[in-house]
Amino acid sequence: MFDNKNTYLKLIVLILCFSSCKSPFNYVSKQIDSNWQFKSVEDTLWLKANVPGSVHTDLIANGIIEDPFYRLNEKKQQWIDKKDWVYATNFNIKDRVLKKDNIELEFKGLDTYANIYINDSLILITENMFRGYNLKVKPLLKSGSNSLKIVLNSPIRLGLDKRDALGYKLPNAVNDQSENGGLGEKQVAVFSRKAGYHFGWDWGPRLVSSGIWQDIELNAWNKAAFSDVYVKQTEISNNRAHLIAILEIEATHDFKALINIKIDSVNSVKHKLDLKKGSNKIEIPIKIENPEFWWTNGLGNQKLYQFTFELKKGAKILALNSKNIGLKTLELVQEKDSVGESFYFKLNGFPVFMKGANYIPQDVFLNRVTIADYEQIVKDMVDANFNMIRVWGGGIYEKEIFYDLCDKNGILVWQDFMFSCAMYPGDEAFLENVKQEAVYNIKRLRNHTSLALWCGNNENLVGWKNWGWINDLYNNQGPEIVAKVWKAYTDVFHEILPDIVKELDADTFYWASSPMSKLGEDATLTSGDYHYWRVWGQKEAFSTFNEYIPRFMSEYGFQSFPEFESVKKYTIESDWDIYSEVMQSHQRSIIGNINIEYYMDSMYRKPKDFQSFLYVSQLLQAKGMQTAIEAHRRNMPYCMGSLYWQINDCWPVASWSTIDYFGNWKASHFKVKEFYKAIKSMFYVSKNQLELHIVSDELADRKANLKLKLLNFNGELLNSFEKEIDIKLNSSTVYFSTEWDKIIPKNKRSNALIVSELIGENNEVIDENIYLFETEKLLELTKPTFKYSISKEEEGRFIIELSSNVFAKDVRISTSVHGKFSNNYFNMLPFKKYRIYFDLEGNKYENNILETIEIMSLFDSY
Repeated sequence: MFDNKNTYLKLIVLILCFSSCKSPFNYVSKQIDSNWQFKSVEDTLWLKANVPGSVHTDLIANGIIEDPFYRLNEKKQQWIDKKDWVYATNFNIKDRVLKKDNIELEFKGLDTYANIYINDSLILITENMFRGYNLKVKPLLKSGSNSLKIVLNSPIRLGLDKRDALGYKLPNAVNDQSENGGLGEKQVAVFSRKAGYHFGWDWGPRLVSSGIWQDIELNAWNKAAFSDVYVKQTEISNNRAHLIAILEIEATHDFKALINIKIDSVNSVKHKLDLKKGSNKIEIPIKIENPEFWWTNGLGNQKLYQFTFELKKGAKILALNSKNIGLKTLELVQEKDSVGESFYFKLNGFPVFMKGANYIPQDVFLNRVTIADYEQIVKDMVDANFNMIRVWGGGIYEKEIFYDLCDKNGILVWQDFMFSCAMYPGDEAFLENVKQEAVYNIKRLRNHTSLALWCGNNENLVGWKNWGWINDLYNNQGPEIVAKVWKAYTDVFHEILPDIVKELDADTFYWASSPMSKLGEDATLTSGDYHYWRVWGQKEAFSTFNEYIPRFMSEYGFQSFPEFESVKKYTIESDWDIYSEVMQSHQRSIIGNINIEYYMDSMYRKPKDFQSFLYVSQLLQAKGMQTAIEAHRRNMPYCMGSLYWQINDCWPVASWSTIDYFGNWKASHFKVKEFYKAIKSMFYVSKNQLELHIVSDELADRKANLKLKLLNFNGELLNSFEKEIDIKLNSSTVYFSTEWDKIIPKNKRSNALIVSELIGENNEVIDENIYLFETEKLLELTKPTFKYSISKEEEGRFIIELSSNVFAKDVRISTSVHGKFSNNYFNMLPFKKYRIYFDLEGNKYENNILETIEIMSLFDSY
């Protein structure tokens, strides 16, 4: 196939260079990731370091500190953030690289206050974790060995300096755990452009690390290079897509060049240009005939066109850049109606109900999050029928891999800017820092098809309006300070951010704060988005989810504990009480364990032991989630979104997550998978009428056979109903209604259920749902006898077939073998055979599955 070995090697080089979007002939790129050492500035002993990394993880790797997540170790490690740290390495530059016209050093993420030295020359001082820095360094380099040193100054020390210099006191930032950090009431999180959750949250620890959290890359090139590529979609129809490629090119001198644009490897556009020395901005129109649209998960394919841009001088390629982009139309529709104003996303001309959750960073120490972790969390979204994720404003603008995966899997991203639950400074230096952060991240993310909305902040406005901040400032510092703090807010969220979004990404909608009804105005149920926290925060009943129906619910939730096997990883046996010091330390909501117990007591019988309490807490959370999600979906199109708080954790903790820190699905995530199905039947009692609502997100009508059966817990059929129905596309409709109190005598309700089935073509079971007349506390459950068998379907996948002799509630299957079940915490009808798949993670111990299977149900918890 190849003429000689050299031809083959050249092809391999070409492929490798192309995959990283750099020129195979002109561009040299090198990671500065080896031979790093670190120490505190005041120490003399250098220790081995990892880059990317963090101070805490390097201290762990060197045996200086123990795992901060284990028991109470976090409390012993608050000294780390008070010190300055220094990282250093040496890297070699070859003569051929030094001869390049341009050599740049790109820092993709520094956390946060960094002084950077090359060969002992200070080249940059940074104070923003959320942006990268690209520096021209050729004059500072020499052939052979070069030194790179980064001094990371204490975010606590500098935060205190900025706090003192402000001249007035900002409102209490409710989630900054300053007392845990030994600072008393001196909260400093808002003064640094650093991830807010590092300073603590009501689900996270206070571990304020510093570090080189993303790659450092040395890039060298001749003549010209792309500095930015943006594909703007101007008009899209079924027949044609009109796009504009906006290219920013830096050239070392004036010369004539050619841009060649390939779409899916086919030459599509050639454009001649005259480059001038310095920065050049070029706009090139592109047309695609009969475009294939990009759809969200569940509605269609996620076609991504590969756009390849070649910058050529004559026959020589100087620079390459490649983008994978889907074509779509997306609007946020806000139209006046009889009660207020709509708030829904219209994708490719269709209103789409948004189903998803809020997402936080996957670890306190960001360098520990692997590509496999990103792939898994997005798979967890897809498997649970999500079509949207909200990247919450107290964390980070995520790495590129996260958005790539959302693009590929049809998950729209509601992207917060990184401000949350606080008021921020408004001095010129702070505002300029925010501007640069916004420009960097908008340009970095705007090509992603998944990007749906830019949101200015999380709960800053609702905090200002409702959390006593105005009165506190007025009473203690006067009206001038009230005005000054509010001006800082409007400067950022009403002017700076929307202006930059309009300039750089006008196709994406900007929403100033979540929640709000309109610009600067508090959230309401009739306009805008809403966060509902009366359930949990004020101990309101789950049933109030049915009363507080907004246009778009962007936060709500309920807590649970991780499963027992997860809890054992950060505790010892003496900690196994929810009020032990360790368990309370791994519960950061001050009302958390009390609330879980309060709600549990009203709905469930008292669990018999600690392990059962953890299990029932997950059932309780799932019950709350079901009530909320069904209320939101049932009320479409008035309500057109349900994003619960939260999908994941950043450390092992009792929290609102549906997946624990170790990646285990809680009961609620299995239930969310069911509640977010494209077609879902839902029972609801309204004014003594038992109604069966069927919600469809599909974009076509479907015929189905609706079957209803009234059974007792032993499986005896008491009544039945059946009819053919047409399930209307993209709608919520009542298909059955009857008087609730006449269905079954009162004395038999604790031992009876209704099961609904939707049967489609070829006897396909579209959906099944079970309605119980009483709360779990009042059910007359009996001990089930389970029969099961296990067979191997294929390598790494097993089938478990399971049945019960009586109705079994919330059946949980577990095994010591590492893997994932396709379903769990599910209800079982008497004598019906259920099929569950188990996928091994790794091929270890697969022969032990049968011996280690354990099955429990709610009956076994008491």
